Amino acid sequence: MDECYIGGKPRKGKKYDDDDKPKRGRGTKKAPVIGAVERCGNVTARTVDKRKMKGKHLRAFVKERVNVMSACLVTDEYTAYNGMHKVLPHVVIKHSDWHVDGNIHTNTIEGFWALLKRGMFGQFHSVDKKHLQKYVDEFCCRYNNRANDDVFGLTICKALGVQNNTRISL
Repeated sequence: MDECYIGGKPRKGKKYDDDDKPKRGRGTKKAPVIGAVERCGNVTARTVDKRKMKGKHLRAFVKERVNVMSACLVTDEYTAYNGMHKVLPHVVIKHSDWHVDGNIHTNTIEGFWALLKRGMFGQFHSVDKKHLQKYVDEFCCRYNNRANDDVFGLTICKALGVQNNTRISL
């Protein structure tokens, strides 16, 4: 599980005052997105309000979207994840010391964030915050169907409300 921030990059050459200078990470004005991914499995992600980046909200996300009976959660050292051990087994990767310890890493969700951000900036260029969840859902669907040979057919079937195994003649 991890969080990322989606938003535009500062314009090249723009001058900022010290207190107006864009910040990175949790100090930014960008929109936060939280997500969790199974190893070799599906991803789930949701946009959240910055005020809901606290431990109780992240634990609610985990309870709602993760099978807490059979999962082990791997996160970075963000303090909001500290209480996760109350919900399910929890391992912390301290990025200041290491990024991978055998099978314990956050590379899977970091890879999804890279696909999401690259797709957002490369494909859509500008996304309004009120529509951001729809774009996040689209990239989750793409990621979750990455092994499907007929994603286009799946999309058309869902749009028409028919079973995926039904043949459509055009």
